Amino acid sequence: MLSVLRNRTYRHLFAAQVIALAGTGLATVALSLLAYDLAGPEAGAVLGTALAIKMLAYLFIGPIATALAERLSRRTLMVAMDLARAAVALALPFVTEVWQIYVLVLVLQSASAAFTPTFQATIPEVLRRQADYTKALSLSRLAYDLESLVSPVLAAAMLAFVGYEWLFTGTTAGFLASAVLVASVAVPKPAPAEASEGRWAKTTRGFRLYAATPRLRALLCMHLAVAAATAMVIVNTVVLVQDVLGGTDGDVAIALGAYGIGSMAVALLTPRLLRRATDRRLMTAAAFVLAAALVALTAALATGAFGWAWLLANWFVLGAATAAILTPTGRLVTASAAPNDRPAAFAAQFSLSHGWFLVTYPVAGWLAAADMTAAAAVLTCIAVAAALTGRIIWPARDAVALAHVHAELDPDDPHLAGAARVGDGWIHSHYFVIDARHRHWPRNARPCDAARRTPAGARA
Repeated sequence: MLSVLRNRTYRHLFAAQVIALAGTGLATVALSLLAYDLAGPEAGAVLGTALAIKMLAYLFIGPIATALAERLSRRTLMVAMDLARAAVALALPFVTEVWQIYVLVLVLQSASAAFTPTFQATIPEVLRRQADYTKALSLSRLAYDLESLVSPVLAAAMLAFVGYEWLFTGTTAGFLASAVLVASVAVPKPAPAEASEGRWAKTTRGFRLYAATPRLRALLCMHLAVAAATAMVIVNTVVLVQDVLGGTDGDVAIALGAYGIGSMAVALLTPRLLRRATDRRLMTAAAFVLAAALVALTAALATGAFGWAWLLANWFVLGAATAAILTPTGRLVTASAAPNDRPAAFAAQFSLSHGWFLVTYPVAGWLAAADMTAAAAVLTCIAVAAALTGRIIWPARDAVALAHVHAELDPDDPHLAGAARVGDGWIHSHYFVIDARHRHWPRNARPCDAARRTPAGARA
C-alpha cells in the first residue's frame, strides 16, 4: 500500500492531508474547551450550533466555491484555503463572545468545503493507475481514522504543559505546513469546463450529475446508512459508556478507539477486497452490516442485555462497515464523471454526504436525551431503509461502457464516428458518464460485451 508514496506529488499531498487533519483534531479539542470557558454549562448547545454551521457550510458552500474557483489552478485554490484556515485558527484564541465562534467556524468550514473536494478530485489525476488510486483511498481513510485517535492524545500531552489556547497555534502550524507542501508540487490542471454553462449551471453541475447517475444515487443511500451509524457513535458513546455502563472518561476513549480500529482494519484490507468483489457488492453488503449492527444495538438496549464487551464488539463492526463504504467512494465518483467534471462531482459528494448529518445528528442527540432506545430504533430504521433503497437502485449489471442512442446530434458530429443508424438516431457504445452530450442515463442501459465489470474499472 505504501508503494504509492514513491510518487513525489502524491507523497507531498498526502503529507499535507495528514498534517492538516492533525491540526483540525487539535482545534476540535481546543474549541470544546473555549466553548466551555465562554458558555459554561451551555457549552453543549454552543458546540451543537457550531456543528450545524459546519454541516450547512459543507452542504452549500462546497459547490459554490468549486464553481467560482474554476478559473484558478487547483494548487492556488488549495493553498489559499489552507492560508484562510490558518488565519481563522490564529484568531480563535482571541474570541470573547459566542457569536464570534460561529462566524469563525463558518469561515473555517467554508474553506474546508472548498479545499477537500478539490484535493479529492486531484488525486485520481496524480495516480492514474486504478490499483494505485485504490491504495491512496485506503491511506486517506487511515489518515482520517488516525486523526480521530491520535489528535486527542496529542492534545492531552500538550495540555499537560500549556493552556488550550496553544492548541490553536498547533492548528495554525498544521495548515501552514499543508500550504507549503501543496505549493511545493506541480498539480495537474483540470480539463476545461463547458464554456456555455452559466454560473447557476456550474454551481449545480455536480448535483445534476449525481441525480442522473444510478450508481451515485445508490452511493448517496450508502452514505445515509453511514450517517445513521456514525451519529449514534459520535453523539451517544459518552452517554452509553458513562450513564448506562457507569464508565469513565478513559472508557469513552476506549470505546471510540474500538470504532476507529474497526475502520482502520477494513481500510487496510480494502484494496485486497476490491480485487475479489465489485464496489457494489462490497458497499451494499457493508450497508446491511451497519443496519444489522444497529438492530442488535436497539435490541440490546430494549432487553437490558447491553454490556461493555458487547459495546466494544458492536462499535468495532460499525467502524469496519463504515470504512467499507467510505474507502471506495472516490473510485465511484471518479468513474462516474468526466475529468473536467470531477471537481464538481466531488464537491457534490462532499456536500450531500455531509448533509445527511443534519438529519441524523439531531435524531441521535435530541431523541436520545428522552429515550436512548427510541433513538437507536429510529436510526436503525433509517439505516435499513437506506441499505434496501441503495441495493435496489444500484444496477446489478453496472458497467462503464453502455450502448445508447443519440437522436439529437448532427450525423456529422465526430462523436458519432463508428455509430450505427437505428430509427431516428444513432447507436454506439463507449465509456458512459453524464456530460454535455449525455444528459440522461440510457433507459434499459445495456453493457457492451467489452466492459462487464465494476464501474471503478474505468479511468478517463
